Amino acid sequence: MIMPVTNLEPARAPRGHAHLKVQIVSGQSTVTSTESASPLKMLIPKSRGASVWACASSFGGGLVAGDQTRIDLNIGAAARCFLGTQASTKIYRNPSRRPCSHQTSARLEANSLLVFAPDPVQAFADSAYAQRQEFHLAAGAGLVLVDWFSSGRAARGERWAFNHLQSRNDVFVSGERIFVDAISLNSADGALASTHVTGRFNCHALLLLAGEPLQNAAANLLAEISTRPVTRGANLICSASPVRHGAVLRLAGESVEVVGQQLHHHLKFAAALLGDDPWARKW
Repeated sequence: MIMPVTNLEPARAPRGHAHLKVQIVSGQSTVTSTESASPLKMLIPKSRGASVWACASSFGGGLVAGDQTRIDLNIGAAARCFLGTQASTKIYRNPSRRPCSHQTSARLEANSLLVFAPDPVQAFADSAYAQRQEFHLAAGAGLVLVDWFSSGRAARGERWAFNHLQSRNDVFVSGERIFVDAISLNSADGALASTHVTGRFNCHALLLLAGEPLQNAAANLLAEISTRPVTRGANLICSASPVRHGAVLRLAGESVEVVGQQLHHHLKFAAALLGDDPWARKW
């Protein structure tokens, strides 16, 4: 059974906040500090080794109206960390339009690596959610970032029925912003399931590879996508483009499963960097 790793002292994190610090100790990546406060939980299935594996979770499996969570990450020099989630982050209905949001702030010191790959956000009908994530990389650090979201409970006929979903990612290397990506889907602007907004697709994803340790992986990604034909009516479409210090891949699929399989395909290289494949039993 996975047990949360906590300090001996009572948690002092504000409500809904968590932090995780990973450093090299005796040659291995090691959790040196972590704490969290409800409704956010930080589980550590692997606290020491070639890389640390951490899992962000929440009581109830998602966020309800009024939840405002935050994670602060500090990856020390030469340390490596994988951070994921137990399952999709569910955003429950919010008819009163109370604030519901999440923030991530990550600092990666020289020659460190962070693989930040949560499961998709799943916004239910009549919900609203805003997410803001910032990653600050020192020279020689590497970042793998996955950010994706689904149409909601599509199996129940609930497609793109939320009120508002907003997400923004900013990545800095040596203090300079090298990547910014922002998306806003607001039902006030028109039907989200319309042909020219989300259409037949039920899942959208972004995969970013940034930093010196990921230059080869980024080049391989660009080369592979450039050779793929574009097929009319395909259940998955993808595009890739170079960014400073890396590459970005964008996916749109008719199901979460087909997008997840494609992400896993492009993330296989990370197993060698982390010492094992954290998705082997999931996708």
